[in-house]
Amino acid sequence: MPSDQPAPVKDPVTAVAHANIALIKYWGKRSAEKNLPAVGSVSLTLDALKTETTVRFLSDGDKDHLILDGRSAGTEQVQKVSKFTDLMAGSNRPPVFIESHNNFPTGAGLASSASGFAALAKALNKACSLDLDDQTLSVFARQGSGSAARSIFGGFAEMKLGSDNSGDGDYAHQLYDENYWDIRLLVAVVSQAPKKIGSTEGMNRTAKTSPFYNAWIESSPNDIRNIKSALAERDFQKLGELSEHSAMKMHGLAISAHPSILYWQAGTMESIRKVWGLRKRGIPAYITMDAGSQVKVITLPEHCSIIKEALTELPGVTDVIEAKPGPGAHLITDTE
Repeated sequence: MPSDQPAPVKDPVTAVAHANIALIKYWGKRSAEKNLPAVGSVSLTLDALKTETTVRFLSDGDKDHLILDGRSAGTEQVQKVSKFTDLMAGSNRPPVFIESHNNFPTGAGLASSASGFAALAKALNKACSLDLDDQTLSVFARQGSGSAARSIFGGFAEMKLGSDNSGDGDYAHQLYDENYWDIRLLVAVVSQAPKKIGSTEGMNRTAKTSPFYNAWIESSPNDIRNIKSALAERDFQKLGELSEHSAMKMHGLAISAHPSILYWQAGTMESIRKVWGLRKRGIPAYITMDAGSQVKVITLPEHCSIIKEALTELPGVTDVIEAKPGPGAHLITDTE
């Protein structure tokens, strides 16, 4: 740790961050080493999906510890959070004990890495007395997980695309807070299991092998401009159509990789067809999905009940979670 920064405090610090869903998708990296996105993105932070992370620097011991959802994490996960802690606290720091809990399935396509690294960045900021602003925290969080940069902020956020490979211009900023627009996102859970192909692996394979990858890159700026316009106008139909199209493009891109990457399961297809059927009946409901099998449905509050009932009846759906725009990452003593 640089000598001009205070030593990490030994008292526990707890932070909470919420998962987000990209409405205009991020898929692909222009620098894997610095975790720089190949495209920008626009997201919605979700109140119902959250990670609570406690950080405590140890006065003795020689290694870091990570407890994830009540269990000791594997070597690879510990190494990842250790590397991230080095970024913020310095490599000469004392060992750290981190305990993190998600209130939703981990690694199953529900953005647990986004909320996890956003919460960790927020907690380390306090534990190391760094006093970093949210833009700088977003830069740090991005280095743990690309989508974590957006979970620093509540409501609707945009991930900016830097003009070089320094990473200084690759950060998220808030477009509108969680009180701006009362919309809903329903999560049809079709699997609790971690996905077999992680997002980073999937992105790298797609970038190397998909014949459509360049077209994906070229179409992104226009998608972002259009959805920002939809948000400014509170045009729900435009928002829904753009979000669904972006999700289908992303999954089509993954399928076009070699070997193909297919995150969908039977319950995924059942849910998609059900939502499309509801929309034909005049119910405003649009699909979005991250890299995973879970189906998210964007809708308005007054239509939640009928959509939840329709999805719950499907044999491939085990749960339906209702979420609304949620807050940014915060210390638990701030608001809870």
